[in-house]
Parts: sequence; C-alpha cells; structure tokens
Amino acid sequence: METTLKNLRDVPWRELQDSTGSATGIPFLLAAITTGDEATAVAALARLRQRICQYGFVVDQATAATVPFLWELAQLPQVPCRVQVLQLLKSIADARQWESTAVAYPKLLNRRENYVGWEREARRAVRAHRETIQRLLDEPDEELVQAARELASALAD
Repeated sequence: METTLKNLRDVPWRELQDSTGSATGIPFLLAAITTGDEATAVAALARLRQRICQYGFVVDQATAATVPFLWELAQLPQVPCRVQVLQLLKSIADARQWESTAVAYPKLLNRRENYVGWEREARRAVRAHRETIQRLLDEPDEELVQAARELASALAD
C-alpha cells in the first residue's frame, strides 16, 4: 500500500448517511485510527462503529463505502486496534437486521431509504475483499489470527 487511506477523498461522504446523519465525519475517524495513539484509535473506532454498524448489527448507507478502508486498516501493522477492526467487519458481514425485519414488515422494501439494500451492499463490500484474510492468517499476532479466522468463518459460502 503506497499511501494509507489514499482513496478517502474519492468517496462522496456528504451525499451518504450514517446513523448520525451526514457521513462527513467518517474520514476523520478513519484517519484518527491510523494516526493516533492506541487510546485515540480505539475511541475513533468505537465512534465509527456507532456510525456505520450501530449496536453491532444495524448498518447504514455509508457502511459499504467505509468497508474497503476497514480492510486497509486491518492490514496496517501500526494500527493498534486491528483485531477490533476485523470484529467490526464481521459484525457488518453478519448484519441482517433490516432483511429480517422486512420479512415481517414488507413495507420497509418500499421506503425511500433502502435499508435492506444498504445492508446487502455492505455485506457484499466485506466479501469483495475477503482474499485479504489469507495474509492476516499469516500474522504473528494470535489474537489477530483468531479474529481473521472468525471473519473467514462468517464469510464462508
């Protein structure tokens, strides 16, 4: 990777929504994860989780756009919370809140906000980078390897 988070500015964050409204704060949180000390990185990741995977299972419109950056962070040795990044990716991959609710309330499928579509798009974004897991399984950090195994299991077809 030449530059950390190099495509961050290519995403139209102002046009995307997260759980707080506008997703314009997401780039700052991602940057804080890479440039801060451990406490700063962990706090930024916790705030990011609230914005893109609230409660650990409710994704939003900006989630899919954020996923490639999470995969990048998971591969950077200087990121102190890589295990938690993988756990967030697993939560996104497992998210089916809107899909399961739409079964009981099909009117959700006809709303202007396409929650079910956002959820599916976020899961596809996680799957699109799953080849990265193999590199993570070769890491010396056992906790990271375990988190990578759990994510791989969640992504198994």
